[in-house]
Amino acid sequence: MELRSYQRAFLRSKAQTLDPVVYVGKDGLSDGVIAALDAALTSHELVKVRFTGNKDGVREISASLESATSSTLVAITGFTAVFFRQDPDSPERIYRI
Repeated sequence: MELRSYQRAFLRSKAQTLDPVVYVGKDGLSDGVIAALDAALTSHELVKVRFTGNKDGVREISASLESATSSTLVAITGFTAVFFRQDPDSPERIYRI
């Protein structure tokens, strides 16, 4: 899903108050991280991912997570990435984009 700049800005503003739900450690990208992000996106739609280890590959790992979970990478700020995936079937969407 391609986001326009005003949609990206809206989601970034909503993500400021969120705490990171998924953490990527020194092992980097693993099946557990992908499963955790997928589950978090299903229930929350907007999720922060914090990189505590492997800080050199934040952009590469974020791009891999984006494609593995069929989500949209909203922003990367420092060692934190924000992902968004809207549930098209749910009538109770949290964010209407």
